[in-house]
Amino acid sequence: MMTMMRTAWLFSSALLLAAPMQAQVAPPRPPAARSLAATDALARGYVAQRKAPGIAIAVGGPDWTSVHAAGRTAVEGGAPVDQDTLWRVYSMTKPITGMAAMMLVEDGKLKLDQPIGDFIPAFKSVRVLTDPANSLASRPAARPITVRHLLTHTAGLGYSIVTTGPLKAEYERLGILPLSVNAQTEAAMARVRPKSLEEFANRVATLPLIADPGTKWSYSIGLDVMGRVIEVASGMSFERFLQTRMFDPLGMRSTFWRVPDAQKARLVTNYAFAGDNPVPLDPGATSVFLSPPGFPYGGAGLVMSLRDYDRFLHMLQNGGTLDGRRVMKPETVATGMSNLLPAGVTFGGVDGATGGTNAARMGYGAGGSVYLDGVAGGPGKGTYGWGGAAGTIAFVDPARRVRGTAMVNYFPADRWPLRADLAKALATDLTR
Repeated sequence: MMTMMRTAWLFSSALLLAAPMQAQVAPPRPPAARSLAATDALARGYVAQRKAPGIAIAVGGPDWTSVHAAGRTAVEGGAPVDQDTLWRVYSMTKPITGMAAMMLVEDGKLKLDQPIGDFIPAFKSVRVLTDPANSLASRPAARPITVRHLLTHTAGLGYSIVTTGPLKAEYERLGILPLSVNAQTEAAMARVRPKSLEEFANRVATLPLIADPGTKWSYSIGLDVMGRVIEVASGMSFERFLQTRMFDPLGMRSTFWRVPDAQKARLVTNYAFAGDNPVPLDPGATSVFLSPPGFPYGGAGLVMSLRDYDRFLHMLQNGGTLDGRRVMKPETVATGMSNLLPAGVTFGGVDGATGGTNAARMGYGAGGSVYLDGVAGGPGKGTYGWGGAAGTIAFVDPARRVRGTAMVNYFPADRWPLRADLAKALATDLTR
């Protein structure tokens, strides 16, 4: 069952009335629309060539937005895709969790180099594997895990989708499986998975690390553990913090941990490719995301619309403000989108099937990668973002003053070169 889950994964974001004698202030205007012919052709081509049943792309600058959608929510039919269609964003949840943590850094309730044992006592003493290929034998860690380590995948934590050996088996035995695939795999995972973020984090703390904190980049459950740190530091549930500090202020009305029954017709089907044929893996009508998760998965748990993820990115692009509402300070956003890796640690990329990014020189920020150099015809220096296991892509490029989100739902994420195709289309459109 756990092998099937890994296979599935790898196949697998003004006042309207003035006081008397004061001039009225007009409500903020929506961003101007812009036509991007190459990007539009890319979206239509993916559907026409049967690469995806449906696709939605949003691209924008500080004061303009261009939306391109094609196809339907399912191969068998379904509603036409638009900017309010719902998609599984999987690891594109990570930048949202990362920026939520940065809000608490701004509030003075977290510090980047603060030990997470201050918030989760079980992490005050952690150990490191000494023979990872053969046993769970361990030694005391050289230093504690910090907030920075969780945000940048340098805590020494594992991930059931990439970890191997005895530690992987122990993750599976203890239900350290913060993801949803479909109803069939969920039946097995739910039996062993913790029922709360607190229980999840405490179980993780009992397991040895794969490396000393702050010494190695390794894709991990760090952002899931961060959800519990956010709970303790903020004094409210992780879900409530995100809703009150991010989703509501930004008008993100189609962002869910569980898709409400009344909205399920908007949810696409997720597919796994058998050769060139997409096979339904998690049909929208019966999706596992129609049921509540064991707890909110800060690393891979959200279902969102294109409109909502674009609003999140637009806020980052604008330095923490959207439609006249500030949710973060510009310096907080800039820090979160900068290279936060500990000294001496490098990020060499990650398996494309996970939705991650690979490039020549990259760093890592708060839940997303950061380009340390620009790429000719592609992302500029400082581009921040991440992708999802079902093919979704999101980025903010400060150098070119552009942001982008692409939504598809199929495994594996790198079945088609959507990331490269979008970069090429944008290069053409932005040159025009």
